[in-house]
Amino acid sequence: MWKSLVGDDEEQGESLLGEDSGGLCSLSPTQRIYGFAACLIAGLACMLLSMIVFAKPIKFALLFTFGNVLAVGSTAFLLGPAQQLGMMLDNARVFATAIYIGCVVIALICALWIHDKLLTIIAIIIEIGALIWYSLSYIPFARRMVSELMIRLCDTEL
Repeated sequence: MWKSLVGDDEEQGESLLGEDSGGLCSLSPTQRIYGFAACLIAGLACMLLSMIVFAKPIKFALLFTFGNVLAVGSTAFLLGPAQQLGMMLDNARVFATAIYIGCVVIALICALWIHDKLLTIIAIIIEIGALIWYSLSYIPFARRMVSELMIRLCDTEL
């Protein structure tokens, strides 16, 4: 199973961890998995540690946003940065990507330049929603199901 996941050492063809990068990426498949795991764990740790400083919204926003970016960026180790960027800019998720990146930027602006705690908390809440919507774009029909569920739950007609 391991060989089917990462491919043979002699074989430079396609594997589940990405196709031949044409010499642009010198990481072995094992190093890619380690990089993915390290980035994901660091991102999750930052997000969890941000809960400790929740009373200080500026520090919370910085740690939480950095953790989000690390966790989302960790898949670039598996796919490669070009394929990751291509998937993020795919027609099915380009708007979700733009909204997520915009929310990250707004949260950082509120935390670093405006220094308004209420705006920072609102920006983080919107960032969480944008991250969920972006993540749902990778699951077939998930956004449609969530949209229909929200319409049914919030429908006021009896």
